[in-house]
Amino acid sequence: MKRIGDWMQTFTGRQFWVLDPRPEEICIEDIAHALSMQCRYGGHTTQFYSVAEHSWRVSSMCSAEDAMWGLMHDAAEAYLVDLPRPIKSGSELGSEYQRIERELQRVICERFGMSEREPPSVKVWDDYLLHWEGRDLMSPHPVPWFGEGTLELPTDVLVPVSPEFAEMALLDRFRRLSKYAEVV
Repeated sequence: MKRIGDWMQTFTGRQFWVLDPRPEEICIEDIAHALSMQCRYGGHTTQFYSVAEHSWRVSSMCSAEDAMWGLMHDAAEAYLVDLPRPIKSGSELGSEYQRIERELQRVICERFGMSEREPPSVKVWDDYLLHWEGRDLMSPHPVPWFGEGTLELPTDVLVPVSPEFAEMALLDRFRRLSKYAEVV
């Protein structure tokens, strides 16, 4: 059967068609590894901080019923890479990216038995963490970020973990939250 677009090779050696994703081709090990190797904010942080760590932290902030969605909210980026918000939300490229991302996220939800609808709390914690990350992992802001100063952030400084730790933390959390084990 002919597939749409070309394929990429994943960390575990699979072929993956980003424009024609199928649930059985989604692999949590590929997601965890790829996200652990991607730096948030297009790499414009003061130190390496992975999308995997961000996802693990969002999941840890969510209620038990929303924790899996929190963990997987950026899972499509394992196959698409993280696109900075100004491009993602303010350009034609961003519009097309979001269309592809929505379809891929739908397939990821199907693969892991999740609702296709992101719980509102995930976005709340995602934005909260964005401000904590911005305070502790970015150079001083040239102008205030949206909502800056309106949130009570932890006094603890956010100290990033290694990519290897972030990968294992994401996998461990997934396995604890999941009702089925991933077969590689």
